Amino acid sequence: MEATDAAQVFAALSQETRLAVLRLLLAAGPNGLPAGEVAERLGIPASTTSFHLGALERAGLTQSTRQSRQIRHAVRIAALRELLAFLTETCCSGRPELCGGLGDLLPTAPEERDTMTPAFNVLFLCTKNSARSIMAEAILEKVGAGRFRAYSAGADPAPQPLEGVLSVLERFGHDVSKLHSKSWDRFCGPDAPQMDFVIALCDVLDNQVCPDLGDMAVTGTWPLPDPNEFRGNEVERALLLSELYGSLKRRIEIFVSLPFASLDRMALKARLDELGGTLALTGGR
Repeated sequence: MEATDAAQVFAALSQETRLAVLRLLLAAGPNGLPAGEVAERLGIPASTTSFHLGALERAGLTQSTRQSRQIRHAVRIAALRELLAFLTETCCSGRPELCGGLGDLLPTAPEERDTMTPAFNVLFLCTKNSARSIMAEAILEKVGAGRFRAYSAGADPAPQPLEGVLSVLERFGHDVSKLHSKSWDRFCGPDAPQMDFVIALCDVLDNQVCPDLGDMAVTGTWPLPDPNEFRGNEVERALLLSELYGSLKRRIEIFVSLPFASLDRMALKARLDELGGTLALTGGR
């Protein structure tokens, strides 16, 4: 284990509830527990439980495994062994056995099962899902480097992305083959992916009520001008789309670099809102 990896683990454990979750999962053994049972036993909200389980998994301390429609969480004993080895490898001038064999106190590491990829699900919303949210989805997929899964949707989706949007994305090296406008209804069903973050890219979604995505996600608003309302010529439209792309990219680059393991839900919400109030477009619409 490298020092940076150990620091990430300690950051994930620097919160009382996460320690309680880890101790409970250790007591449950290699089969682990469903998130709902963790929440019930510890007496904490389901959304808080999900948030902390995600932080522990991203730090490599736990793993989640899907069994039918249920997801169970278990401690990665191998990760705890690596942490103890890191802490004791320099003990007594390089003789860790003199530290009492701390690594031997842990049970034999069980064979790890296939796990779900520890990553954040992020849903970008706007009314038409034809420009801003489509761009954000493409940017996060590229910038997130596998640590984020990006989605986008709209209240009243357009038949297709706005003219010029896909061209801008292609010019900046994005794969646009799977991008299309879609309703947010597909993210409301029981089989829909559970979102960790939901970010609206307009003030009030044209007076639409945001969809019920449960209470798991951290929400934020990044108000940006709607290219569908732009009435300039083709050159001006191209400039607006390029500026819109740049503004989204700057926000998303800052977003993916946040210290997620060491921030609680309220702190992450505050950082999202802070991003929504900064990095405005340099030009008008």
